[in-house]
Amino acid sequence: MLAAAAPAVAAPTILVVGDSLSAAHGMAVEAGWVARLRQRLDERGYPHRVVNASVGGDTTSGGRARLPEALAEHQPAIVIIELGGNDGLRGQSLQAMRANLAAMVERSRQAGARVLLLGVRLPPNYGPAYSEAFAAIYRQVADSHEAVLVPRLLEGVGERREFMQADGIHPNADGHARILDNVWPALKDFLPQAT
Repeated sequence: MLAAAAPAVAAPTILVVGDSLSAAHGMAVEAGWVARLRQRLDERGYPHRVVNASVGGDTTSGGRARLPEALAEHQPAIVIIELGGNDGLRGQSLQAMRANLAAMVERSRQAGARVLLLGVRLPPNYGPAYSEAFAAIYRQVADSHEAVLVPRLLEGVGERREFMQADGIHPNADGHARILDNVWPALKDFLPQAT
């Protein structure tokens, strides 16, 4: 009698829910940090697949509305949330932004995923009080809802013209390579040993 073949185990999924910074705005998608993440995982022997559910121009309210369907469809092991920049640039309510991010982290955790929260900073022209309150939200949400925080997604990128597109807001391909290097150390702690 032949033994039944073991059922194929689906590769664990990393779901990225972000805005134009993760959707590779103004450049080839393959040059963006999310596509580079997929390539790095493959090169290092990790079995994970990456789903990029990022939408240019999205806010935390948009991400919160889209998340339940994405969680149900992809059943991710890891959720990376990169949202908030458009909330800040539009001067939207910081309380609403905090509530939306917190709800996204909680919903992801309830779905069984570990959560990586990527923080961004606002340009200085928004004033120190608003900018500091904005930046603090990411730490507050991470600490209160058991997410791991990368406090500055654009560390070493946003302040260097050679890593930015002409609009001064979106990174170029070299900037996206640096973004992945900013995200990788925290994400790597979520990943099991390479198989």
